[in-house]
Amino acid sequence: MFSTSSIIDNLNHEEGLEYKKLCRLLKLSKKTDKDKLDIALRALEELEIINKNDDDKYLKVKESTHLIAKIRCSSKGYCFAVRDNNKEDIYIKENLLNYAWNGDKVLVRIIKEGVRRRSPEGVVDCIIERTNQILLAKVEIINDQVYGIPIDDRILSKIKLPKKDQKYKYISDNKNIVKIEIDLFPIAQQEGIGHVIKELKLNNNEKLDTDFVLSKSNIHKIDKIQDQILTEVNQQQRLDLSTQNSYMFKSWNAENSPILPIIQIEKNNNNTYKLWVHTNTIAERIDLSNKKSLQILLDRFESFPLLDKWQNYLSKEICSAAQFNANEINDAISLCIEINNEDEIINWSFHLTKVKCSLIVENSHIEALLTRKSNTRITSRVLKPIKDYIEDLDKIINISIAFRKKQLLNGKIELPKSNNNIESIKELLVHNPADFSKEYFEPLSNNDIQTYLSPLLYEANSLWFNHSNNYGLNNASYISQKLDYINITEIIKNSELIDSNIELDENGTLSFKKIVELCSDDNKKRILHKILINVLRDNEVKLISKNHSINESEKIISPWTLPSFDFTNLINQYSVYCMIINGKRSKNNSKNIINIMEKDSWFEVKWNLYNSSTLKNLDLIFNTLVISKINEYKNKIRQLKNNMINIKQVRKAEKFIGNNYSGLIMTVQSYGFFVEIPELNVEGLVHVSTLSNDWYEYRSRQNLLIGRKSKKSYKIGDVIDIKIIKVDILKYQIDLELV
Repeated sequence: MFSTSSIIDNLNHEEGLEYKKLCRLLKLSKKTDKDKLDIALRALEELEIINKNDDDKYLKVKESTHLIAKIRCSSKGYCFAVRDNNKEDIYIKENLLNYAWNGDKVLVRIIKEGVRRRSPEGVVDCIIERTNQILLAKVEIINDQVYGIPIDDRILSKIKLPKKDQKYKYISDNKNIVKIEIDLFPIAQQEGIGHVIKELKLNNNEKLDTDFVLSKSNIHKIDKIQDQILTEVNQQQRLDLSTQNSYMFKSWNAENSPILPIIQIEKNNNNTYKLWVHTNTIAERIDLSNKKSLQILLDRFESFPLLDKWQNYLSKEICSAAQFNANEINDAISLCIEINNEDEIINWSFHLTKVKCSLIVENSHIEALLTRKSNTRITSRVLKPIKDYIEDLDKIINISIAFRKKQLLNGKIELPKSNNNIESIKELLVHNPADFSKEYFEPLSNNDIQTYLSPLLYEANSLWFNHSNNYGLNNASYISQKLDYINITEIIKNSELIDSNIELDENGTLSFKKIVELCSDDNKKRILHKILINVLRDNEVKLISKNHSINESEKIISPWTLPSFDFTNLINQYSVYCMIINGKRSKNNSKNIINIMEKDSWFEVKWNLYNSSTLKNLDLIFNTLVISKINEYKNKIRQLKNNMINIKQVRKAEKFIGNNYSGLIMTVQSYGFFVEIPELNVEGLVHVSTLSNDWYEYRSRQNLLIGRKSKKSYKIGDVIDIKIIKVDILKYQIDLELV
């Protein structure tokens, strides 16, 4: 079914679209669907969002007064339309939402400009894409009518249900919420209508947690992914490296996890090294120039773990065909990085290859390698079976460490993830070397070998951006943000974590690394890490074109090394493959052949790299519409992972209701303070209403609660005794009180 958003997106063509062609693009053949399209087109014309030209073609109005935004509501009823590119949010009063819900994509018209630090005010004129097709709700009877009341208090509408659904009436002891499919969204005086498709009795039933969290994050579990026709792998230009040893650094254990690249090290005669990064050939096996083949991928963009297994965005057939099987010859798309004896990158080149994975290196191997006392004697039972590979592994690990040091010197920072010992979410906490959405690195760890893969892939992804950008190619990239939006003074003042004797550098600044070093104990460091993680913004995927002006201080990477993880890696790998296969290596009739896949080759290329057909194929995937959908899906996955961790922490705390613990105050708010229980690795709220011995006042400047009579204060970093008194599975909330 089409959405208003899909109509507008398809009308971005300069020349406009005929009605019949628009129907084909939207895949509408039934008369009922075309009737709905007619209604939508008339409404969009009335709103002056689209119009018709003299040739009877539909066009998007260029100078429209409407702005595209997403609705963000708070539990207190405040709603804003949030725009891209950090533009100012627009305040929307509840009566001007026109039944837009939290997360909906809308067209907003500003009706009052912002003044004196007040946001501009607007009205929602059109909902162009609904986020929620499925709602989690409690069934209640109101005036003899059956309704679903959304458990998300940011959604301000109730949904009318058929009488037969009254059997699902909510009983607090069962926590029996339901999944409601929306049949008709509320409009004007018409109530929203839906029906129950599943009941979830969550009380003491962890088996339903995954279904619950997926639904709450607006993600649907895919039992079978539609098969795609696999294309033949090109065997003509492949460099055979299958006699060399290559290694997979792997911590993921769950079924169907993404296929990790394999690493090869080769010593040259001049005391330099070649570090090879071999990636599995997903992009080579899928015809992304085929619109039908591409369309199958465009409703899911990323693989993610579901406790016992991964939901991969690719079919099993594709992953199986591209899998790196141990001691078998496999096809790969590879990057060769030449490194001098100071671990500096001096050259690189991209290739199609044939390779062999000699060893899957696991966490036990890395721990044994890094803790052994001698480089000559191999006595460990873990290392003896792999003694022939140890020299290679030592060098790869040393290069990884050297790369990370360089990355930190270039302004990146390391922040450890929070401790967590809940077995069921172990796979979610394994380091993902292909996730570049964070503005910080996870430290290298002997307990997770994939952290040592991360610095290598970071450089490999940086090199592809450097290479392709010099050729003027489009990229799906991450840009490291300037951190000037972070007020370090406020962090120091509010947290009271750092000693007052602070020395600034010659520029009058203080680095993140220095701030952490100034923390006097581990508790304060843990709190500071959490504060920094909360204030650092997530990076989004950006479309970088040849016209993009690059600031020298920017660090840009174009991920391509793990295409079975997400669509961003896949399309960038497709660009690598496309350049190898279709890139022109000389002028017409010239015998001077240039290796366009090698560093600095762009200085010699004075011709167009691609013909018009290849450029058209690349434009199918490298466009703002695709990039926008990637980011929307990534936000859902981010929410899903956080919610999965939260619900498992609540489940754990539920087993210890009534127990007393020593806790650490992590955050202070006007309504209470959040306390971490290190023994359980969970965090709960001591609400201010439970502090019955005094009237407590919140002082925002000092970031503390203080009693008016007793002058007893509660601030970040205090260690206190608390008791778990209640948990709420639906809100992922743990309630505590002082002992």
